[in-house]
Amino acid sequence: MASIGSGGWARRWRGFAREAWLPVAFMVGLFVAWEGFVRGFDIARYILPAPSEIFAQFILRAGLLWDYTLVTGGETLAGFFVAVALGIPLSLLIAFSWILRRTFYPLAVSLEMVPKIAFAPMFVTWLGFSFVPKIIIVFMVCFFPILLNGILAFTSLSEDLLRFSRSTGAGPLTTFFKVRLPAALPQLFVGIKGAAVNATVGATVSEWVGGDAGLGYYIQIATGDLRMDIAFAIIITLAALGLALFWAVVLVERALIPWHISQRVGVQHVP
Repeated sequence: MASIGSGGWARRWRGFAREAWLPVAFMVGLFVAWEGFVRGFDIARYILPAPSEIFAQFILRAGLLWDYTLVTGGETLAGFFVAVALGIPLSLLIAFSWILRRTFYPLAVSLEMVPKIAFAPMFVTWLGFSFVPKIIIVFMVCFFPILLNGILAFTSLSEDLLRFSRSTGAGPLTTFFKVRLPAALPQLFVGIKGAAVNATVGATVSEWVGGDAGLGYYIQIATGDLRMDIAFAIIITLAALGLALFWAVVLVERALIPWHISQRVGVQHVP
């Protein structure tokens, strides 16, 4: 059994290596070209720093970057999870209520069109420079993609599939858990992944407007001091934080809907 397990992990690793070498090689080539461009044209650090200078700031400021990453990460996760916890049940209610579809749904679409940064100064004025207004901004950035995609997901089940389910004698609850919910999950994860991409954006914006800690606050100080090497180090940290949350959602998606074509196509691409 141990040899089978190790062989399976070896195959997975080889498949991952075959898939990953091209993007890794592209990123390495990009950084090499970037370094050569900056060195060759002798570009000032306050305009465009070289990757080696950015990496040096990672080493020199690792402790502070980590502390601020914990602050921004806490705001990001808190707002994201509250948005998921409220957005999915509310999208289900709106999908099955004609009153909410004619009242709350147009309001949600209208609010989605408003840039969320417009609300940040108001929340800071009302609630101060605490943790709460930052969570609210992250929540607003994440909530509406989950809500709107959830409504679409729960209202997109075909009538033929519903009639087939009823013909087998399935009741409303059985139909929901066995048919409607599995069919809604792919579209629902579109909204959740969109929210995961935007979550760090909301946290950064909230720290710009009214923060005294976090990566958004730190990048504001770095750019004010014309320290673009530090600013790029913060940007890369923010990108890593956003990617970590996004891939966590992708792993949950793969676990819940391995049968969906989006997952099976990805598997088939691995030789």
